[in-house]
Amino acid sequence: MPQRCHYSTSTSSSSKSLPKLTHQTSSGAAHMVPIASKPNTHRIAKAVGYVVFSNVTVLELIRANTTKKGDVLSVARIAGIMAAKRTPEWIPLCHAISLSSVKVEFEPLPRLAPPAVPTDGGRIRIQSEVECDGKTGVEMEALTAVSAAALTIFDMCKAVDRAITIEGVRVIYKAGGRSGTWEADLGVEEETAPA
Repeated sequence: MPQRCHYSTSTSSSSKSLPKLTHQTSSGAAHMVPIASKPNTHRIAKAVGYVVFSNVTVLELIRANTTKKGDVLSVARIAGIMAAKRTPEWIPLCHAISLSSVKVEFEPLPRLAPPAVPTDGGRIRIQSEVECDGKTGVEMEALTAVSAAALTIFDMCKAVDRAITIEGVRVIYKAGGRSGTWEADLGVEEETAPA
């Protein structure tokens, strides 16, 4: 069963049981899932998230690289990479994993609402991709990379826009391990992306 998922399925002789939390013992106590007996496989996880601005000034400053705190996207990229490597320090039951690659990319997106709507200032789509050869998946590292990058953008831009929001952080792809490959419907993601 995939150790990083919060649930797994099993069957009994009479009927299919409900999903169970893998980070809980039979008595309900939290524990780190044992992975020593699992084989090493190549694992990949991708996550996305959005930083949404309430006015167009912020995105213009980021594109021109003229914010007071410096190059927003470069700093956010480094923050995401560093955070991915330190995920077990933030998520208590994550295993320490030797990551082979962490990528964090940004895509500035224009405002979706008509110009007459002043609260739509555009957004930045953040995507991370994390890889390792190991016994457990890297979904949490991918999510942590996106989250840290988004928080860094917020920190560096909050003086210009106090109403920045961080939205839609989720895993969109994972591969490797016993559960194989899973991919989100990106069409749904784009249709429901924050405006």
